[in-house]
Amino acid sequence: MAERKWVTEENDYICTLSEETQRIAKEELREVEHSRKTALASMREWIKQNPKIKNCRLDACFLLRFLRFKKFSVTLACEALERYVLLRQTFGVAFCCLDIRIPQMIDLTNLGYMFASPKRDKNGRRVIIARPGVFDLDKFTQGDMCRIHGIVYETLMEDEENQVRGFVHFADGKGVGFPYLTLFTIKEAVRIVKNGEKTLPMRHKEVHCINAHPSMKFAIDFGMTLISEKIKKRIKLYTTLDHYLETSSLDRDVLPLEYGGTIPMSEMIELWKEELKRSHPILMSHDLMEVDEDLFSQRAKEGAVSALKKGGISCGAERDSLCGITGNFRKLEVD
Repeated sequence: MAERKWVTEENDYICTLSEETQRIAKEELREVEHSRKTALASMREWIKQNPKIKNCRLDACFLLRFLRFKKFSVTLACEALERYVLLRQTFGVAFCCLDIRIPQMIDLTNLGYMFASPKRDKNGRRVIIARPGVFDLDKFTQGDMCRIHGIVYETLMEDEENQVRGFVHFADGKGVGFPYLTLFTIKEAVRIVKNGEKTLPMRHKEVHCINAHPSMKFAIDFGMTLISEKIKKRIKLYTTLDHYLETSSLDRDVLPLEYGGTIPMSEMIELWKEELKRSHPILMSHDLMEVDEDLFSQRAKEGAVSALKKGGISCGAERDSLCGITGNFRKLEVD
């Protein structure tokens, strides 16, 4: 029998984290050399013996995402990884064909819909800047929105410093109004928010939101009921940019010049595009990851947004930028 081929093979881990980051990993995540070595070995053996997983990455950087996310509980990390790969198949629009070369992804990036600041904050965290108001509802689809989030998050999760230190989010709600609520059904929104917190191996440390439109208040209140108390306590809302600048503890210089920082947004976006280019090959290789859906319960698949199934149009098809997703969410029946 031919030897099984994995997306990436096992590798010997060499720690390149700074001493400070290693200290944070030990204090906050219980990560030391011995726990890391034994946990990686356990996860790899579990993946190989798990009939539900057909293909996966076995390299240390990828597996450490989940171990750090679950503070080195191997059982919880394995559960999160399995659910993550399942999510890729049942919610492929956000995880498959994360190709920054797709025209809609290029446009959204150039508009500054979502990008990471080239500067880290005082705690060494990357700051993700989101400007949903530039999302043209007549030009882009719900699938485009999901995909660009996937590209941004997956790119950042490849960096071990980010895995340990976590992320800060800064969002400008200017231009977002009631029509945006038609993008997703309530059931879709619930599944996306819950899976976003519980399945994506990201440590969300702070969330700062400015310029929330009054018409969106009830949507924000509803969204707050879907997240954990831990995350809820890390969210801060500001009525205006001035209010934010006067009261926020986030370093100003990590933000674009337009928001009180020092680097123009256009320069930040160009630097971010270089990061996206470098991450492109590994993001595309993720499409090789696979689970056997027949071995999962219907409830598990529903928890991973089972309504959004992969369909028949190939990647790059002229009528669809979604790489295997046909139509849009408004036409989907959510079970």
